[in-house]
Amino acid sequence: MQKNYPKLKLLFCLVFLAFTSFGVFAQNTIKVAGIVSSSDGEKLPGVSVTVKSSSTGTMTDPNGKFSIDAGSNASLVFSYIGFETQTVEVNGRSQISVTLKESDTSLDEIVVVGYGQQTRKSLTSSISTIKSEDLNRGAITDPTQLLQGKVAGLNITKTGDPNGRPSIILRGASTLREGEASQPLFVVDGVVGADLATVAPDNILSMDVLKDAAATAIYGSRAANGVIIITTNRPKDGQTFASYKAYIATESVSNTIKMMSGDQMRSYLTKNGKSLGPADDNGANTDWQDVVSQKGFSQNHNLSFGGGSKSTNYNASINYFDQDGIIKGSGLNRFIGRLSIEQYALKDKLKMGVTLASTQTNSQIVPFQDVVLINRLRYLPTVSPLNEDGSYYENLARSNYYNPLAVIDNAKVKNNSKTSLANFKATLKLPAGFSYDVSASIQNNQTNGSEFYNDYYTTNYNNIAFTTNYTVVGGRNGLAVRNTYENKNTLFENYLTYNKTFGKHNVNAIAGYSWQQTLNGDGFQANNTNFPTNDTEANYLGLGNSQAVTGFVVDYGGNNYSKLRLISDYARLNYSYAGKYFLQSSLRRDGSSAFGANNRWGYFPSLSAAWGIDGENFMKNQSVFSELKLRVSYGQTGNSLGFNPLVSLLRYGNVGTFLVNGVTLSAIGVVQNPNPDLRWEKTTMSNIGLDFGIMKGKVTGTLDLYNKRTTDLIWTYDVDPSVYLYRQLTANAGEMSNKGVELTLNYTPVKTKSFTWNTSVNFAHNKNILVSLKGEGLQADSLLMAAPNGGGQTGSTVQILLSGQPVGQFYTFQYAGRTEAGVSQFNAKKGGTTLVPQNKTDYFLAGSAQPKLLIGWNNSFTYKQFDMNFFFRSVLGNKIMNTVRADFNRPQEAGSYNVLVETADEPIADYNAFKYSDRYIESGSFLRLDNATFGYSINTKKDYIKNLRLFLSGNNIFILTKYSGIDPEVNMGGLTPGVDWTRFGNGFYPKTRTFMFGVNASF
Repeated sequence: MQKNYPKLKLLFCLVFLAFTSFGVFAQNTIKVAGIVSSSDGEKLPGVSVTVKSSSTGTMTDPNGKFSIDAGSNASLVFSYIGFETQTVEVNGRSQISVTLKESDTSLDEIVVVGYGQQTRKSLTSSISTIKSEDLNRGAITDPTQLLQGKVAGLNITKTGDPNGRPSIILRGASTLREGEASQPLFVVDGVVGADLATVAPDNILSMDVLKDAAATAIYGSRAANGVIIITTNRPKDGQTFASYKAYIATESVSNTIKMMSGDQMRSYLTKNGKSLGPADDNGANTDWQDVVSQKGFSQNHNLSFGGGSKSTNYNASINYFDQDGIIKGSGLNRFIGRLSIEQYALKDKLKMGVTLASTQTNSQIVPFQDVVLINRLRYLPTVSPLNEDGSYYENLARSNYYNPLAVIDNAKVKNNSKTSLANFKATLKLPAGFSYDVSASIQNNQTNGSEFYNDYYTTNYNNIAFTTNYTVVGGRNGLAVRNTYENKNTLFENYLTYNKTFGKHNVNAIAGYSWQQTLNGDGFQANNTNFPTNDTEANYLGLGNSQAVTGFVVDYGGNNYSKLRLISDYARLNYSYAGKYFLQSSLRRDGSSAFGANNRWGYFPSLSAAWGIDGENFMKNQSVFSELKLRVSYGQTGNSLGFNPLVSLLRYGNVGTFLVNGVTLSAIGVVQNPNPDLRWEKTTMSNIGLDFGIMKGKVTGTLDLYNKRTTDLIWTYDVDPSVYLYRQLTANAGEMSNKGVELTLNYTPVKTKSFTWNTSVNFAHNKNILVSLKGEGLQADSLLMAAPNGGGQTGSTVQILLSGQPVGQFYTFQYAGRTEAGVSQFNAKKGGTTLVPQNKTDYFLAGSAQPKLLIGWNNSFTYKQFDMNFFFRSVLGNKIMNTVRADFNRPQEAGSYNVLVETADEPIADYNAFKYSDRYIESGSFLRLDNATFGYSINTKKDYIKNLRLFLSGNNIFILTKYSGIDPEVNMGGLTPGVDWTRFGNGFYPKTRTFMFGVNASF
């Protein structure tokens, strides 16, 4: 035992020294208080105050006051957005007043670009930056909604469906393919292609939108539709913080389609000598839109904290979001956890970082959503949802006529997904101005689907099969479906940077290598039927007994598996002279496994320059411009997304059956033509821009003119099977053009000690033209598009892809009024009118879905501790085909199905009233008050609560429009923009109006 005494003595001495040191430190620590003001005497809230070279920090309160414990000989660092950072020596003082000098934020602001950062002053390309305080507010389900209306040229549309994804178009459509092929590339904290589900809107610090090819070409084949870079919150060195943000919100349907009530239906039928049968009238006045709708409730909670020391920083956040869909049976809840750690080593020459993110998303989906949305309009309002005995009212003798409440109540459809992201990155500072960056990330998404249709479905709804992949046909005593699929994205990036200043010359160059592999659809599906009970739902698939059901076939799902590999080399050179002449060039070489063996590699160059005119001597004595910079750029990007990576290869598949000795065997044949010459789509863009500031910087703005041209469009064409092995071929053919102008203005009309008004407005005009559909050996003249497939209109289309016309060009019958007998007639191409127009033969060009002008207008006001914000958004000059209105304007079907209120003015003899024609093409222009927010910051005067803000906010408060549908903001993405669909439920899932109350607190 005695041999341990020396160790105990040593431990005692260490503890004694620690307490002694603490006591000495405590004796040298004093409480420092003071006020931080601007040069005009305005008190500044939210200024970061830190003790230099320590983790101690605080923030000023709404009156600019602060209090912090610091050593008597310490230094305090004051930093605030828009002001120059200032360091002040304590020198034993307990009271310190600091005046911060405003900086030229428009020039010194840091902008995130591909593989690096630049100051806005040195930019040679078109990039828009939106800071967190300027992002949209509201019950946001997707981070891209934060940018809606905020960036000139960026058009984002979304329905009220909580599980729907927004459609995003930047500077016009530039491909004939849909989905990810037409969307911008997303980069989150340097991770290219990161899933947005791993990012909570409350944790976003800024979003940078790279518009022109000079900015995006460094990303090569993935950047044809622009790039959106998301930067999440990061603690500053030595700064600790914690914050809690939360809100609760209520949502309601903002507008409904005006369908007849029960009394209106009875009156209309009586007026026209018709009546309802006993089974179709129990005296009800049922509003089926209301029956299947519900008041939505949303909540969001976000806790984030971070801090560190000179050598280590960390940031962690937890976010929980829950939203009820406005249609019963729909909803979304999501949990996001995120952790980032940065560590400095080798005397700060090495910085290593790890980011871990995990997201759990649970989606409740309306079963057969399109069936519900259609029948909530067409179901007769003269009957009640339930019979007197509590059973559902049904009349299954009619085609596609189902009680929409029963469709919802007797099925459960869920989709649960788990997304995880792990990213490691390191930066090593090398001698002579060099640095080396390496990044490796793995992103995994696993989706588990669960669907259960009880015995009510298999008994009554044996023919429901609209847009789903399978039907309940053949099922008995319930039908259950389970599936699981996994997507995995692996990315490795590394690049060498050289940055050196020689007198007035500055050179910044990077050279790098990228390797990416995407694996999608790795999984399977199974279903079963004939369950002993409904209570187990889809949880016990094995309880079913499908063998006892004649003709039932197990559905194993489609062949969704695909693997895509991209390998890239890239380089960029930035040069500036005297802080007023800037030049940038870049080149990226991409190889993709998706293309033919003869064209797997693509080269994507860019060149841009800028002239800081305000820095010239002849501008020194002028007082008009505080900033004036001219930019010009030219570049090229590619597109390799939107089709199966095996599309260039010869493929075989099942093409039918044949008999051999009385036995039926599967026949194998060619199902895809090979195309070894399939090559990249290439988008070439030129841009000229002007950045300016006047009135001593009170007014700043950006003007851009661009010309974007996409060649070698990829499309699947019909070909002659006598020449080719199969009747279709995926090939390059066609060209598309987008030309436009964008203007952004920022103005501070009033700025006093207690009141500030900031306003900003952006305008964007884009002209889209499909130049050609022709290619070598492929001479397609036009492609008919958008077939709404309403009853009695099989084969009708309403749009066309035609050389010389935009995507979204309406092409349909031309309405010519009614005959004397009250029947709608149409102009015939050969002249005169006709009651029986022929599809395509009698079509006319009838306007475009492309808007002529996009406008976003934001106003922010602060008065002492109060703040207000109003954001208006407008789209002008576009047309919408209201197929919903057409499909429910059927006077002859009144009494069998419900019809529009406006149908009361239609002659009941008009059997052509519903035919798609320019009669149903309406103006899509609108002005919407997108958001209004009122906030109040409470002066807590507490050390443990730095800032506390309460706010009330409303979304979609009102809209001014002539459009007669639910909402003029229909889907503008893909090849059929501007069609308000009937058969595809998401097209007219109702928009919502939201009111919310929230709190933001920092500690």
